[in-house]
Amino acid sequence: MLTSRWRGAVIAALAISTSLTALPAGPASARTSAAPAGVQVAGGRTQPVFSYRDAVREHLMVQTPVDSDRDGHKDRVAVDIIRPEETQRGLKVPVIMSATPYNDTVGRGFELERKTYDAQGAPVKFPLFYDNYFVPRGYAVVDVDMTGTGRSEGCPTVGGTSDVAAAKAAIDWLGGRATAYAADGSEVEASWTTGKVGMIGHSYEGTLANAVAGTGVEGLETIVPISGVSSWYEFARSNGAKHWNGFASWLASALDSDPPQKCQAVRNRLQAGEDDATGNYNAHWHERNYLAPPAPEVTKVRASVFAVHDTNDYNVRIDQFANWWAPLARRHVPRKLWLGAYGHTDPFDWPGRRARWVSTVHRWFDHWLYGIRNGIMDEPRVDLQTGPATWTTQADWPAGTSSVPLRPGPDGSLALSPAGGTGTFTDTKLSEADLTADPSASRPGRLAFLTPPLRAGVRLSGTPTVDLRVRLDKPTSNLTALLVDYGEEERIDWNRNEPEHGIHDGLRGLDEESCHGESTAQDDACYRKTATVTAREPSEVISRGWMDAQNRHSVTTPEPLIPGRSYRITFRTLPDDYEIKPGHRLGLVLGGTDADFLYFEGATGATVTVDLGGSRVTVPVTATEGLRTTRRP
Repeated sequence: MLTSRWRGAVIAALAISTSLTALPAGPASARTSAAPAGVQVAGGRTQPVFSYRDAVREHLMVQTPVDSDRDGHKDRVAVDIIRPEETQRGLKVPVIMSATPYNDTVGRGFELERKTYDAQGAPVKFPLFYDNYFVPRGYAVVDVDMTGTGRSEGCPTVGGTSDVAAAKAAIDWLGGRATAYAADGSEVEASWTTGKVGMIGHSYEGTLANAVAGTGVEGLETIVPISGVSSWYEFARSNGAKHWNGFASWLASALDSDPPQKCQAVRNRLQAGEDDATGNYNAHWHERNYLAPPAPEVTKVRASVFAVHDTNDYNVRIDQFANWWAPLARRHVPRKLWLGAYGHTDPFDWPGRRARWVSTVHRWFDHWLYGIRNGIMDEPRVDLQTGPATWTTQADWPAGTSSVPLRPGPDGSLALSPAGGTGTFTDTKLSEADLTADPSASRPGRLAFLTPPLRAGVRLSGTPTVDLRVRLDKPTSNLTALLVDYGEEERIDWNRNEPEHGIHDGLRGLDEESCHGESTAQDDACYRKTATVTAREPSEVISRGWMDAQNRHSVTTPEPLIPGRSYRITFRTLPDDYEIKPGHRLGLVLGGTDADFLYFEGATGATVTVDLGGSRVTVPVTATEGLRTTRRP
């Protein structure tokens, strides 16, 4: 399971309805359509008429307003630029920007690419395909080293204010509001750009896109966050239950190639701020919560958003996307979504989707940065993966659903009507294989409940909620709730990790390549194709949820339970979009400490007594027919 590879996987992975044509919340540029002279447009797309080989490549340092290493000097951050040579003679172009901490450590993309430089310090290789593809089409590509990484000054703060400052400062410079310096110390202006910027990137890069958009910075017209974090607390914790100890200091060290002593004091502050002793929310986490003020936060987003995530991403779990998506929808931010079913992956690597992805993100940037009316906002908002090789489109996400409460029974049933009775389990540390195995068997560390075989398929879309009435014999217990599809099926094997065979997150690297853009001897535009890794399994966990019972009311202030007293504990599991097929059975498994995801938690040994009549799981489903056929014998 995931525990055997968690640290290595997160390093590698962290490396790596109505259409809206003109909403008031969107940037004004989306409502224009004039491309500058020299930029050619055909079929609603910019055309590759500029030379990649002759493009201008330059390295600059941009001044930020922060001093992340507290050395008494404001940090400068490294900014590498590639732009059409014609921008030297008056052409002004928009910018596609990635801000990243990966350039000199773990690398970027499926092939873990890094930037390289010539003897004069100018960049000669930019990771990924963005430069190869978009520069010939009249864009500049700007690559920013996050504070404390690559050639940038300062120290990484793992989602903190200074991390965000580097990318924002680069956008401010592009808009004429900040200062940049060449190698000789002279000031450099971005006279070649329109000042319109689109950010794109995977994992930490997508996180920075979310955060910078949350500053409301002028000039950031659109973002394409792929598997991005929206709250670092909810990345490392779930309702007080810990997924990580020492996460921020460890990651900061992993991303920083400077001598260890340079940023040790910063890492010590990160370690203290996380408060691993309790798992509670505090000021450290609040600074890194992009959903709430005073941090960069979602209510300030002015940019359009093309979000991408995977339902089986357990490095940056899907609630990070869902919790960001919902307030964007409430504010009518122009948005689009691709929702895959792999692990922590980039859509460029989704088998059979690469050309479609490149085309779609091209049209997206053309629309939002050049104002080209190419119909992309008239299409269905969501592309959704429904199986290893099947996709569909829909109007929005989640799909329209009904909330259906299912009640556990003392006979192990899961049905629409309550049955009463109690059930008991002990908070022990069990793998999910043990928690979900043979649901008809009695096991001391879990309770399992099943519907009868479904007569019709049931599609879950959204976020289930677990509502339990419990008594404990100790002041707290870890609680785990799993929704499980019991039924043999060929599924994406997203949890298989064999780096020696080029396998991770449900993908296998192939020898065959595809090329997207123009190449030079130092920077080619060709990347390995992938294939989906599948396995035929008897069950699949659809959704997971965790809770430290003493955090049932607040993740800031724990409230230990009085042993023997009855409490109502409600928490959400992770969102999903999943179809349970006819003949399969939906299961609910309740347990204590999930060894695969609460890796750093110890079991309390508490006995948990569940009042089944007072408990339920509520599932959002698009059609209730399949569930309404469930009856206890």
